Amino acid sequence: MKLKSELKKLSASVGVSGFEQELAKEIAALFAPYVDEVRIDALGSVIAHKRAEQPNAIKVMLDAHMDEIGLMVTEIDEKGFLKFTTVGGVDERILPSALVTVHGKQKLTGVIGVKPPHLQAPGEDKQSYTIKDLAIDIGLAPEAAKDMVRPGDFVSFAQKPHTLKNGFMSGKCMDNRAGVVAVLEAAKALSEEKIDADVYYVLSVQEEFSLGGAKTAAYGIGADVALVIDVTHAKTHDNKDGFDAGAGLSYSIGPNVSPIAEKWICKCAKKLDIPIFPEVDGGSTGTNAWSVQTVGTGVATAVISIPLKYMHTPTEVLNLEDVSRAGALAAAFVKKAAKSGREAQVIEL
Repeated sequence: MKLKSELKKLSASVGVSGFEQELAKEIAALFAPYVDEVRIDALGSVIAHKRAEQPNAIKVMLDAHMDEIGLMVTEIDEKGFLKFTTVGGVDERILPSALVTVHGKQKLTGVIGVKPPHLQAPGEDKQSYTIKDLAIDIGLAPEAAKDMVRPGDFVSFAQKPHTLKNGFMSGKCMDNRAGVVAVLEAAKALSEEKIDADVYYVLSVQEEFSLGGAKTAAYGIGADVALVIDVTHAKTHDNKDGFDAGAGLSYSIGPNVSPIAEKWICKCAKKLDIPIFPEVDGGSTGTNAWSVQTVGTGVATAVISIPLKYMHTPTEVLNLEDVSRAGALAAAFVKKAAKSGREAQVIEL
């Protein structure tokens, strides 16, 4: 299954927010066979363009962010251990015992070690670790560590992707490499189609801390309609809220999305027999839609999400069928927007 191998490869790749340069080149190469041109913009987002059959066509944007959460070195202490801060929404509870890669002069494997239970004071085992209690051990003496690493070097989680049973996969940054693969599936499906729309596949940077990549890309493109593909929370043994991974997708309802574009999503899903469930967002959807919607004179924006377990950990879990569904639905949305897109831009009086 090509989709599985692509997601596995992208999960293993590195693109911490603000440091996506090498990943962008890799993603651009994946999209190149299916579009007319690919470029990387000034902020670092990949923009792959399939040109319309005729001029002055509507501009439809499919967005998925490529970046991942990570860490960044703040100092090297007197013993050669690396102190660090977070990049993006890292849960500090997952850090003890994590295996990481420090991107210094060269890639260095490191571990975030903690005091063993034998040495802990009474009651210490009941306390949670915080960033200030932790450090990365790369096995180097202080001078060697300072020669190889400097403050500002980024750190990625080193978890490898793994295949689970029943179509599930685990790995780091499934949020949102799954969305990237879904957009790639849409690009493949539409590559030979004649579409009366300029289609822009945007693989955006910096979603995890600023939403800036999608915002600048939408502005540069002059997007009329956008579909943002991201992840949402799936049900787990300790979380009964959310959606069942493998059972279908969610679509956002609320002020952060266009009611017309939302209806297109539902119609396309029904036509394709794709299970899709409403996700009510009274404000921000927590996705790039928050910035894309208000670019320029406004962008008619919709959001679909892939259910994901254990979000923002190195062991996120999703179902590959949901990724495939997201790609098929995105392709159908593009065709629907090409036929009806002007409807989303005009409020009839």
